[in-house]
Amino acid sequence: MLATITSAALLGVDAERVQVEVSVNEIGDPKLCLVGLPDAAVKESGNRVLSALGSSGYYGLRTRTTINLAPGDLRKQGPIYDLPIAIAILLATGQLRSGDFGDYLIAGELSLTGATRPVRGALAMARLARKLGKRGVMLPPLSAEEAALVEGIPVFSVDSLDSAYGFLAGELPLLPVAFEAPRFRGGPAASPGLDFADIKGQPALRRAVEVAAAGRHNLLMIGPPGSGKSMVAKRIAGIMPAPTVDERLEILGVHSAAGRSIAEDETLWTSRPYRSPHHTVSDVALLGGGAIPGPGEISLAHHGVLFLDELPEFKRGALEVLRQPLEDGQVTISRSAGKVTLPCAFMLVAAMNPCPCGYLGDPRHECRCSPAQVQRYRARVSGPLLDRIDLHIEAPSLSIGELRSVAPGEPSAAMRDRIQEAHGRQHARFRGTPTTVNARMTHAQIRSHCGMTSELGDLLQKAMEKLFLSARAYDRILKVARTVADLAAADRIEAPHLLEAIQYRSLDRNLFH
Repeated sequence: MLATITSAALLGVDAERVQVEVSVNEIGDPKLCLVGLPDAAVKESGNRVLSALGSSGYYGLRTRTTINLAPGDLRKQGPIYDLPIAIAILLATGQLRSGDFGDYLIAGELSLTGATRPVRGALAMARLARKLGKRGVMLPPLSAEEAALVEGIPVFSVDSLDSAYGFLAGELPLLPVAFEAPRFRGGPAASPGLDFADIKGQPALRRAVEVAAAGRHNLLMIGPPGSGKSMVAKRIAGIMPAPTVDERLEILGVHSAAGRSIAEDETLWTSRPYRSPHHTVSDVALLGGGAIPGPGEISLAHHGVLFLDELPEFKRGALEVLRQPLEDGQVTISRSAGKVTLPCAFMLVAAMNPCPCGYLGDPRHECRCSPAQVQRYRARVSGPLLDRIDLHIEAPSLSIGELRSVAPGEPSAAMRDRIQEAHGRQHARFRGTPTTVNARMTHAQIRSHCGMTSELGDLLQKAMEKLFLSARAYDRILKVARTVADLAAADRIEAPHLLEAIQYRSLDRNLFH
């Protein structure tokens, strides 16, 4: 007898349909054959399923049995097929009466006792089930909580093979897991214990950070060790406005696909992502990939902050792969089996020292680096990558007097209020378009919303010629100027706004030419 159950396979942050087919009563010695490009974890499903069936009071295989995971050219990975395989075996062996089981998408790992364990990618599976027009999704409890965030598809929580059997046999009525929409509203935007009030001095750096966060612009901080670059970076996500419902669903979807339990981790509900990979990170870990491409650090920072400390210490190849994602807000990874597109609309925050020893230009420390060493160090950051960073700001070391000061700096809440108002102007400006912030403006939107007088145009042209800036830098200066104007509640870009935006590109000449 043949039985078929619908399940899913993860491709990046999306899910593809997989049909779990079980054929029993075949001629040959009693054994289980699993086919359909399974990885090692999937191959081990047979042992887990047979133990779970026995522990739950069902009999196992008495004839040769073939399990096919179709389509056969799609590689399958992970233990998510345990539950659908067990259900299909119960159907094929007549222990579960046939019904409309194809109307449900089923996934879940089984323990040897028959209890279910959560799987990754529950949000993507729920979206797939809704797209396929299924009656519902059956998942382990924690995974069901995640999947219930997708409206328009009933999600049923099954904590064991027994409960799945009872529900499908009509013996155990289950209510769909409630969609918890209120969890999307409110909640602190800042991480507990991280407040800009802890940052002493650094008024220019604070201002640059505020401008960057208001327009979601990329930021490079340059300064000696101990100037507070890392402290500032850790607090930037806390001054950004709370994600919209759509943004939060995208964030949760990426982290669910990466295997992070979004039902248990409250930080994913209350703040934007903040990722800070070490400079030894590999290209695959940063960009995403693998045999079946999954999210990397840049995707885990989607709609949040990616902080790269000691920027020149990262491998040149790892830095160069950031160029296309910084432009497009997504990355396409190609493999022999196909290609996967992952979202990565992140705000890049980078920090570096002015020289290898870190003290070039510091009045309290002597720099030990030769000009050739300084040049080699700075050359590790390529011009094309630097072009994609909107604001470059110096972070000077603090004096003893500033360190001894007990007066707190401006708190994150005050900065966040101003940034929220600037975001409101941007949302109104871009209503009805895919663009949400100034940093993501298209060329047509730049021409429409960043108009200037001829005098300001001449001023920008002179700055471009003096600083040897590229056409890309020209557009980015206009985007930053538009953000500065939004913070000032100005309808048009005026001279002070443009001059401040140009000032944030002055390090192009000072450090890299």
